[in-house]
Amino acid sequence: MAIEKESLEKLKDKETNRIKGVFSTQSLIKIGTGTTTKKTVQKTYWMVEELEDGQFQIQPLNKNYVPSGPKKIISKEEFLEKFYPEPEFYINTVYPRMRELQKTIARADRHRMRGETYSAEYEYKNALKIDEENIRATFGLGLTYLDRGENDKAKDVFERLVKLDAAFEEEHKHLFNEFGIKLRKNKLYDECIQYYKRALELTQDDEHLYHNIARAYFEKGEVNKAVEYLKKALEINPNFEEGKKFLEYIKKKGLLKN
Repeated sequence: MAIEKESLEKLKDKETNRIKGVFSTQSLIKIGTGTTTKKTVQKTYWMVEELEDGQFQIQPLNKNYVPSGPKKIISKEEFLEKFYPEPEFYINTVYPRMRELQKTIARADRHRMRGETYSAEYEYKNALKIDEENIRATFGLGLTYLDRGENDKAKDVFERLVKLDAAFEEEHKHLFNEFGIKLRKNKLYDECIQYYKRALELTQDDEHLYHNIARAYFEKGEVNKAVEYLKKALEINPNFEEGKKFLEYIKKKGLLKN
């Protein structure tokens, strides 16, 4: 069932000239025990995208046939050996469901921007029924709760987000920043600090993360911890103006505790 090398050109995306689409793999599994044991072939569907370096990024489709869950990188050799193209399944099933999911989230975003928080909540929850790990919908639902001051519900969303590595990827940076700021403004300081520290596990050289942690500590009343993180921000970037001004303010006001 593996792809023939000569068939690769037909699978390439016209815009990127790289392979992208839905593929399947098959595995043999055993069902039952003892004399009732039977072997059956299990088919798994994946969203696959060829990367610039020639490797392939794969993400499983969930029970609703939309890409969901952790992404993984595999070699071209493994891709050619194990993956089989499913263009009709993509066109007839996967693409329409992905489009509907995107439209649902877009409606939710519009409601939230207009302050229609209950309509936004309804649409975000509909999106999460299709893809429970959808990052945009999860952020959106959390922001909706924070906008309404429903901190307990926001904390539940926060607990979900900090477990998802994808929440801290560059493509979600705008939502990531907005969520962190609103955690702090809603005085959820411990959650805010944990949130930014979780991001630090994935990137150690972002002075803005240290600055954001410092702000949360400062507003929590832990000035010495705020200074500790401001100094770390300035170690990364000595020309970081926001950090320098913040540190100067603390020193000028004599807020440091011995």
